[in-house]
Amino acid sequence: MNHGTSHRLLSLRTAWFNVPSAGKPLFPLLIIVAMEANGDGLQVLPFFEAHSKEMLDFTRWLVEQESMSREAEATRRIAENLGEKLALIGATVDLINDRRYGSTLLARFDCFGGTPHSENKQLLVVGHLDTVWPIGTLAARPFKIEDDRAFGPGIFDMKAGVMLATFAMRAIKELGRSTRRAVTLLMTCDEETGSVSSRGVIDDEARQAHAALVLEPPIPGGTVKTARKGVGEFELIIHGRPAHAGNDLRAGVSAITELAHQVLAINKLNDFERGSTVNVGVARGGVLSNVVAAEARAFIDMRFRNVEDGQRITEAMLNLRPVIDGARIEVRGGINRPPLVRTSETGELFEHARRLASEIGFDLKEGSVGGGSDGNFIAAHGVPVLDGLGVDGAGAHAEHEHIIISDIPRRAALLTRLIETI
Repeated sequence: MNHGTSHRLLSLRTAWFNVPSAGKPLFPLLIIVAMEANGDGLQVLPFFEAHSKEMLDFTRWLVEQESMSREAEATRRIAENLGEKLALIGATVDLINDRRYGSTLLARFDCFGGTPHSENKQLLVVGHLDTVWPIGTLAARPFKIEDDRAFGPGIFDMKAGVMLATFAMRAIKELGRSTRRAVTLLMTCDEETGSVSSRGVIDDEARQAHAALVLEPPIPGGTVKTARKGVGEFELIIHGRPAHAGNDLRAGVSAITELAHQVLAINKLNDFERGSTVNVGVARGGVLSNVVAAEARAFIDMRFRNVEDGQRITEAMLNLRPVIDGARIEVRGGINRPPLVRTSETGELFEHARRLASEIGFDLKEGSVGGGSDGNFIAAHGVPVLDGLGVDGAGAHAEHEHIIISDIPRRAALLTRLIETI
């Protein structure tokens, strides 16, 4: 499958610390839980405590490379710069380029030490390099530290998570530790706008994966995500017939009036007990107050917990029928992210993570959210996914976006132990 141009990153011109100051059933995993959650996390935690300032500086370095989604040059630049860092710790790095969205990064690490697992499937560690913040936001809201919080556009969602993966792989190498299988870091360039260009890469890598660890931010408080709703988007277009509102109102067919009927019908598709929701978030129509509206449009967001509910709502949307004689309805869109469903294998993966967190010294909880991630696409291939493994904080997509600095070492230790033991 051709995902765009690709090139191997060979240049190592950037020094490591040249940064400014600031599925299948997981039966093998069940054995890992019993044999390897043995307190070893306390051996890796001091590494990250000793390097916490470097990790924060690296996070700042990432934040100060603005990389709004769909800004192709910006996402290409940060992918190249990060790729050079990863190459220095042993990764084979490829950039998959798209002229509209920029560069998605693949960094492959062979199995470190030990004997590779006989299953011969990779561990996929997933993040994204793009943010929602327009170029120039940094000038108005620069990186800053206040007490135990570090602020900056994109820091929580999710440049701190990218930093964790980078330092986890460095720790494994420098401490002479081992992994059970090859590890692939996948950093997409367009997650915030639907992963349009990177979807094929995500699917290809998921087919080769035993499990996936997603570096999206946790639910504030540090809770990881074992379920996410699926997402759909629709555009509803109403065609009416124009007429002069003062002279011949009855000759017209108001697209706005028809849209009002349809909005009420769409609202009836909500089923809060099942967690299925639709929201008419944007509506517009008409040209002047004295003209019967010939056209009206609405944009609808859909969220659903399971595939069946997504299909049910999609079918209902595509079969909307006009109420007013002479009106015509056109519906575009559908499901763009499948749900990340909590399976028994996902539960086993979480329990393994919870035990590892306990050996490091903290309590790990799980939850579900309504937003989607690239983990949704991976889970659709039957791969167990643990999401929300980034640094604790709050304010994703908001001006108060920040991370909790003291959370960095233990989250890095947890990610390292997961990479070692899965």
